[in-house]
Amino acid sequence: MNPPKSDQDCSNCGAQIAPGILTCPACKRLVHAKRLGELSKQANELRQAEQWNQERDVWRGALELLPHHAPQSAKINARIAELAPLCGKEVAHKSSPAPKWLASLGVIGFTLWKFKFLLAFVATKGKLLLLGLTKSSTIFSMFLSMGVYWSIWGWQFALGFIVMMYVHEMGHVAALRHLGIRASAPMFVPGLGAFVRLEQYPSSVREEAHVGLAGPIWGLGAALASYGIFLATGMGIFAAIAQVGGLLNLFNLLPFWQLDGARGIRALSRKGRGLLTLEMVLAWTITGEAMLLLVGLVMGFRAMGSGAPETSDRRTFIEFSLLLIVLSLLCSIQVPGLEAAQN
Repeated sequence: MNPPKSDQDCSNCGAQIAPGILTCPACKRLVHAKRLGELSKQANELRQAEQWNQERDVWRGALELLPHHAPQSAKINARIAELAPLCGKEVAHKSSPAPKWLASLGVIGFTLWKFKFLLAFVATKGKLLLLGLTKSSTIFSMFLSMGVYWSIWGWQFALGFIVMMYVHEMGHVAALRHLGIRASAPMFVPGLGAFVRLEQYPSSVREEAHVGLAGPIWGLGAALASYGIFLATGMGIFAAIAQVGGLLNLFNLLPFWQLDGARGIRALSRKGRGLLTLEMVLAWTITGEAMLLLVGLVMGFRAMGSGAPETSDRRTFIEFSLLLIVLSLLCSIQVPGLEAAQN
């Protein structure tokens, strides 16, 4: 979200302030100083109440009213980083006990009760997945991209490939929303891929790593779902889509430029990067997947470079490691009738 527009005189020196300006050009006073004071008070009240998620969201709103170079921005980002582990532990509502009539059914009742929460989880994620499809820009760019891939591979494979990219990008959106960061719906670039635009940025390398790896994690889920359909139906097209999903997400783990892997390794120490390099070399010797060798070579180069933190974020290392293992296995699956599936 863009900062609120202002077209008024500065309350401090009287200078005219153009829309979108955050600092008075004459006296350098913050344009939204009054609102920032209100947000600071609100955040401190939430801090006292130990409502960490709400406090984080208020501070992120305050960042929109501050220039990036302002000293207050650095302090707020530091506080958001402090809140990250607290937000992860916060439980908004405790689950209510199962009704007595379900408890009387023993194991069956317990299973039914837990199934309710599984349905709620699926419904929530399903609703989020459909969010991007409500945006005309996403749908339009999606169809343009599908037309390109259709002309190369046929409509079935093209549709599966587009769905893989869409789910991958919605993984980033979901992680950003969890952190209280607003982002656009996915936009597709025909022949090149897809992306989401961030309206704010993660406040730490740990947050950035989690956002970066969320795309491959959701993409892995979509690829596994496609492979599951193949096992149930025997339709080779779903095996082909699962395999390309593995390749797509494995490529995104390349620790280079703005790819997801580059964001992920920012939370890993040189030792952590080195261990992942060894894992990729081992996986390459087993599967023969060339993409693993490419990712491993770049990872090894980054492991020898500077700028790595002293210690690795444990969650990031585990996620990265598991992604490499499962995605490499997906890339090596046998696709029956591959030529027919691509026609």
